Amino acid sequence: MSLFELAIAFLTLAGLEIVLGIDNIVFIAIITNTLPSDIQSKARKIGLLLAMGTRIALLFAITWVMRLTAPLFSVMDLTLSGRDLILLAGGLFLIAKSTFEIHDKIECRPHEESTRKVLTFRSAVTQIALLDIIFSLDSVITAVGMVGQIWIMVSAVVAAVVVMMIFADPVSHFVHRHPTIQMLALSFLILIGVFLVAEGLGKHIDRGYIYFAMFFSLLVEVLNMRMRKAQSS
Repeated sequence: MSLFELAIAFLTLAGLEIVLGIDNIVFIAIITNTLPSDIQSKARKIGLLLAMGTRIALLFAITWVMRLTAPLFSVMDLTLSGRDLILLAGGLFLIAKSTFEIHDKIECRPHEESTRKVLTFRSAVTQIALLDIIFSLDSVITAVGMVGQIWIMVSAVVAAVVVMMIFADPVSHFVHRHPTIQMLALSFLILIGVFLVAEGLGKHIDRGYIYFAMFFSLLVEVLNMRMRKAQSS
């Protein structure tokens, strides 16, 4: 490959990693916003560093990653691989986690806030690390399919994580300040969970539809926020 081709491959892959990392940023924002404010930023950075470490480790273990797509067993007419089982588990976890968070935010009354169980730093980082594996799997398989050179893939992952680390705190603060955005973010996570379950069951859904729905819903909510601000002024 020429230098120009290498640069295009790097920029394309880094951009793809950032887009695929949107799910990760939303999940990290929801999880860390339940922590004490003085350790939230630290948890986000550790979470994203774990994401970077997981993706790089999977890139170097590429033979094992590609074996995950090999069929393991069949249930009726459905053939499942290791990748499918991981996606199913991750999707169900996201759906359950988001549903419980929505329930807490809707049903928890002011006098119950002090009695709610506070998420610990270790628990938050553990949850982030587990979901990093799910989010990293498709990202790594996509990277391998696009680029052959391992150093380009690693460089793109590092660049994407640096960009996500820059925007993680502003995104999390924005989500925390606006309750409707929190509910929208949790709904996105349920949508992503359904997508992962569908992928695990062999039903391919174009990610473009999901990202379009996310950005369109976010745009509508931003317009609503501007309207409410204009009416109150």
